[in-house]
Amino acid sequence: MRRINTSEKENFQSTVLDWYALNKRDLPWRETKDPYEILVSEIMLQQTQVDRVIPYFHRFLKKFPDFASLASGDKATVLSLWSGLGYNNRVLRLQKLSSVVVEKYKGDLPCDEEVLLSLPGIGPYTAHAVMAFAFNEEVPVLDTNIRRVLIYHFDLDEETGVDALRDLAFSLVPLGKSCEWHNALMDYGAMVLTARKTGIESLSKQPKFEGSTRQVRGGMVKYLLQEKKSSIGKLRELFAHEKFDSILLKMQKEGLVIVENDVVKIS
Repeated sequence: MRRINTSEKENFQSTVLDWYALNKRDLPWRETKDPYEILVSEIMLQQTQVDRVIPYFHRFLKKFPDFASLASGDKATVLSLWSGLGYNNRVLRLQKLSSVVVEKYKGDLPCDEEVLLSLPGIGPYTAHAVMAFAFNEEVPVLDTNIRRVLIYHFDLDEETGVDALRDLAFSLVPLGKSCEWHNALMDYGAMVLTARKTGIESLSKQPKFEGSTRQVRGGMVKYLLQEKKSSIGKLRELFAHEKFDSILLKMQKEGLVIVENDVVKIS
């Protein structure tokens, strides 16, 4: 990858920050520096559109405002507030994480990359996002939008590796402005250098929902939350799918449901 000189970096920073000052999106998780609220938003935003997340974010925080309340929360209530966002295992991991934070860190999420990466459901991207948005730490936050902006603006090969892009992203973070900078870059990618305008494809595309195992899982969870329990036969009839047995088994292993004497219910 070619070397980016100081002038290029400064011009790029000015372009993005000046645009952001006039066009930034008003999003609720940008009104807080609370690490818990930032983490909730990041987990919700994984593979889910921003507009869909906003009402869920408000409802979830009203019921579970901190790690302690989520850690002790009833699983059915947790899942009911998440139902509709998809990928219910995300909130189960978030609840496990909350228990660890309460037990080991007295309810305060540390600003420590190694600690963050050791927690359930947190990978390199989420760890850096929490560090940047909650603690203003100068770390590279490389999501789909930011990757696209960097490739397009600096005329990079689309095959440029993640490590090289992360190094470039880190070199571009203005001192003391990590939170603002990454919000600006995300908006710039979402609103200006879009996938349609640039022609740059995402590294991974979300698979089709209709007929997917995700649709079956989500439907089963919603049904069980409403009906409290069901026979396996009834669920098989309602949510017919060639992989029904493996879907149910995986939901058991994840702790999402329990099966006793042919009866399925939320665990």
